[in-house]
Parts: sequence; C-alpha cells; structure tokens
Amino acid sequence: MTSHVTHWINGKPWTGTASRQGDVYNPATGVVSGTVDFASVSDVDEAVAAAKAAFPEWRDASLSQRARVLFRFRELLVRDSEELARIISSEHGKVVSDAAGEVARGLEVVEFACGIPHLLKGGFSENVSTKVDAYSILQPLGVVTGITPFNFPAMVPMWMFPIAIACGNTFVLKPSEKDPSAAMKIAELWAEAGLPDGVFNVVHGDKTAVDALLEHKDVKAVSFVGSTPIARYIYETAARNGKRVQALGGAKNHMVVLPDADLDLAADAAVNAGFGSAGERCMAISVLVAVEPVADALLEKIKDRVSGLVTGPGDDPTSEMGPLVTRAHRDKVASYLASSVEQGATLAVDGREGLPSGDGFWLRPTLIDNVTPDMDCYQDEIFGPVLSVVRVRTFDEAMALVDANPYGNGTAIFTNDGGAARRFQNEVEVGMVGINVPIPVPMAYYSFGGWKASLFGDSHAHGTEGVHFYTRTKAVTSRWLDPSHGGVNLGFPTNG
Repeated sequence: MTSHVTHWINGKPWTGTASRQGDVYNPATGVVSGTVDFASVSDVDEAVAAAKAAFPEWRDASLSQRARVLFRFRELLVRDSEELARIISSEHGKVVSDAAGEVARGLEVVEFACGIPHLLKGGFSENVSTKVDAYSILQPLGVVTGITPFNFPAMVPMWMFPIAIACGNTFVLKPSEKDPSAAMKIAELWAEAGLPDGVFNVVHGDKTAVDALLEHKDVKAVSFVGSTPIARYIYETAARNGKRVQALGGAKNHMVVLPDADLDLAADAAVNAGFGSAGERCMAISVLVAVEPVADALLEKIKDRVSGLVTGPGDDPTSEMGPLVTRAHRDKVASYLASSVEQGATLAVDGREGLPSGDGFWLRPTLIDNVTPDMDCYQDEIFGPVLSVVRVRTFDEAMALVDANPYGNGTAIFTNDGGAARRFQNEVEVGMVGINVPIPVPMAYYSFGGWKASLFGDSHAHGTEGVHFYTRTKAVTSRWLDPSHGGVNLGFPTNG
C-alpha cells in the first residue's frame, strides 16, 4: 500500500484534486512507496493567500506569544524526533542515525529562534537633538518562502522557517518532491504547538510551483538551498521580481592534510565527512588534498576504514551508509568512476563492487586517487560517496588549489602546526573553515553560508544574519512637546 502526500494550506491538509502527481521511492528497495501532489499556479496562489491573510494577526502577536509557540514546537519536535528521523530515512535513504543527527541540528535553530524577544531588540539614542529621540525597530517582511533540497528534508527547512516565523512573518515551504513527508510531519507539529492557521504552509511540486513562488507579488523574500545553476536562477528570477533573496548553491569542499597531521584523526574525518549520508550533503568533503609525503600512508588508513563500512538499508541498525536518493542520481554518480579512469585517475576503492542485493539505488564508498584539477570528477559537484585524492607537494600549492576552485562553501585543514592553521583560516577564499574539524557547519547562533559560486545574495542562513534577512529596519525620530513649555518649539531644526 502506498502513501499519498498532499499540500498543507491554512492549518490543514489540502482537500483539492491535483492535476499532476509524482512518485516517491524507497531508495533501499527501488519500489514506489507513495505519491505526492504537484501544485499548480492556482494551488500556490491559495497557499500564499492563506499566508497573507494570517500575517496581520501574527505580526501583531506579542514576542512572548511567539516565543511560547516556538518553545512548544521545540518540545514536540524532541518528542517526535525519532519518528521524524524514520520518515526521512524511508524516503531519502540515509541511515536513521544520520537522519536523527539532521533533526538535532535543525532543532538547534529552533532553540535559537526561541530567544526572539532578545534577537529583535532595536537601538535607542536619547536626545539626538534637544528633546528629540531616535530609535530603530525590526519589523517582519510579510509572506516569505523557502525552497529546499532533498538531502536534508528537515534540517534545511529548519534553517529558515523557525527564524522567519519568530520574526513575525508567515511562511510557505516548497520542499523537494523526492522526500516530501518530513515537511508534512513538521506542519502537523506546528499545528499542535498552537501556531495560527496560515502562518506555516507547504506546497509540493516541481518548477511550476517554484516559478509561481518566485514571481508571486505577495511573496517578499525567498530562501533557497541547492545546486549552483539553480541557485543562480532563483536569485536572478526572484530579484527581478523585487524580492529579497538568499540562495545557497553548490560546493566542492577540500580537506587539506599536512604531513604533521594526526593521520588516524584525518582518516576517520575523511571517511565520516566523505561518505556520511552517502555523500549527499553540501558540506561533504569531496576532495582530499594530501601534501606529500603523506598521501600513501593516509590512503591506506582510509582504505582500511572503508573496507569495514557497512552499506545497507537506512532502517537497519547495522547500516552505516544507505543508498542514494534515486536511480538516476545513482547512475550519474557512478558514471564518474568510469570517466575518472578514462582521464588518468586510479580507482583505489571501487564503489560498484560488493553492493547489497536487490533493486535499491546502491553505490558503496569510492576512493579515486591521482586526481588532477582538469578531470570531470574534480570539476563537478558529484554529490555522492566519492572522495577524490589530489596529491600536492607543498602547503602553498594546496592553498592555491582551494582558492582556484569556483566554489567557496566549506573547507578543512588537518595539522598540528598552529601557524599553518592560522594562515589557512585567514587567507583561504572559503566561507566556512574547519581546523581539524572536517565539516565546519556553524552552530545555530552563527550563520551558514559560503563564498563565490556557493552563495547568491548578501545574507547567510540562520544566526543573526537570518534575523536580519527576515526583518527590515525602520528608523524613527520622535519629539514630544513639553506641556510645561506651552508646546513651543524646543530647538529641533525645521529643515533638513
């Protein structure tokens, strides 16, 4: 029996009839597990209209009232975190422990947003002129939207909507159609938490739904996470329609290992960061930059660890890595194994061997050695369990390699040399840097985002930049006449 996923509009599941639907798969079996309704332009209009109608009341809700709803949502999210993790695993394919980690990182942003009474404090200056005060206030934008990817169906939306809603906006989420059920579970939790109808809405679908949101006159801001070509399209289209935009794009994250590094620590980090969640994450390490003479010893340690890594269904507690999200994506990722050898690289570990049985979308961890920057496996964001090894002679050569890459999302350096680490963090042209930390995703009270082709727009996600993205500043200059002076002019200039 298959499930049916529909939209969530104005506090309840949508009751209309969809003109188009898509299939949802169980990646571990390759079998269709459900269908999802695809929104038409009129369906998107209905969701935006519900959000617009809910905005005035929610905007005027006290900060304490908003915070209480957020705290209640946080409690419910903790209560149902295991259920949500299993929903994610069943449609994305990642193992349940990875999915639970995703929920936990999203929960951190919810907890950050619970502090909204403090985060929305403005500034005040008394007596900027005689008896004249000036102050600034942060106000919500209105209806805002999030367009989110398949790889983190709970965490990435939670980078967006907790802060947007806490700031007094109303929200329309367009999650990936590949794994849509997590969004619906989240919508149910918001309703149970007491969020007014229409403040949080979900529409499913493809480019039709996306374009309808980007072009809608009542949508004030757009947040996006996905590939660089689509991020550029989102940014250009939304900006052309007068919207505020933060569009986080693709990545090619390098992990530099210096000869003085702890190689056991580096090998563990490379395996976890390269193959966790089947490499389907924008912060995955996809390029290992080995500064000689460390490469051979490091590769042997990585190969030893990969040989014992268990690939299997996400709901099997013995599995350490699950399948990829779709058959087409698995096939595309696997194509880089053949092309890399044709272009002169060496397959140190071939992920097409020793696959689990059945029709799931399987590919085991893959290690490609002797990669050069002109190869397809280096040039492209593969987004799968493929780790490319580039051998360089010096630290300067490693730095130049990282900086020459068009992406600037995340990077890491493994070393025991404090001077080298400090130079790396100061000079590298990348937005998020790890020092002996392979995946430097910031905590919720900092902001997430890359540089160069990894970000379109001015604002990073969550943290204080998220608060500023979902609000606009109003400056107020105030003078109250003193009755004891008979209401006469007290010196404030009348011009300029």
